[in-house]
Amino acid sequence: MVTKKKTLKDWVVFLVLVLFIVGGSTYCLYFFTPKNSLELYQELTFADSFEEVQKLILDGYEDNFTEEDFNYIQANSANIVGQFTLFDYNSKSYVIMTSPGTERLKILAVEELPDDIREFFSVLAK
Repeated sequence: MVTKKKTLKDWVVFLVLVLFIVGGSTYCLYFFTPKNSLELYQELTFADSFEEVQKLILDGYEDNFTEEDFNYIQANSANIVGQFTLFDYNSKSYVIMTSPGTERLKILAVEELPDDIREFFSVLAK
């Protein structure tokens, strides 16, 4: 049995293919996945079909976004696009409004949630 020794050309071709595959995957992930609320709003508003939007839903959470929700979003324009982060502690919850569409998050407002709204988000998260 004869083993062929890898030449420099073989290694360069292999390296270029690997970089192309990794680079292409990274490019798709970075440029075609919404990174903030504003980009998500644009994806939902300009999507051609509900099936296209379903690719954005995390596995296991498909039931939380229906085709009726999608149709309503497509038929109406938003009054405001906000981006919020919820911090839940043992006895308190805080909602932090951040700047949508900016490269780095900036805090716009912080509010402690009342108990009834805190309970709503606790149920929603399950």
